[in-house]
Amino acid sequence: MAASSSSSPRSGLLYYAGCEEYPHQPHFLEACFLCQKPLGNNADIFMYRGNTPFCSKECRQEQMEFDEAKEKSWNMRSLRKSDSNKSSSNKAVRSGTVAVA
Repeated sequence: MAASSSSSPRSGLLYYAGCEEYPHQPHFLEACFLCQKPLGNNADIFMYRGNTPFCSKECRQEQMEFDEAKEKSWNMRSLRKSDSNKSSSNKAVRSGTVAVA
């Protein structure tokens, strides 16, 4: 961790100047979420799901399709799990003696 004293009236205090262990984290609007192309320079930024920036409609669409496919696979897995739980819970095993008169 890097700290240095300041030249303010509170010169006894230290200020946080970053940490060498963790490199600079870019602002979320500095690069496209998908292709990492730099954003800005008065270019349009295409947003998705709140605060996810993209450089183009194509990058945003690709991410949307990826998310959609991932959600479908999760839904299919959860359906398979619930079906297997239902089928195994519906199987009743009776044990005991049966007498026929």
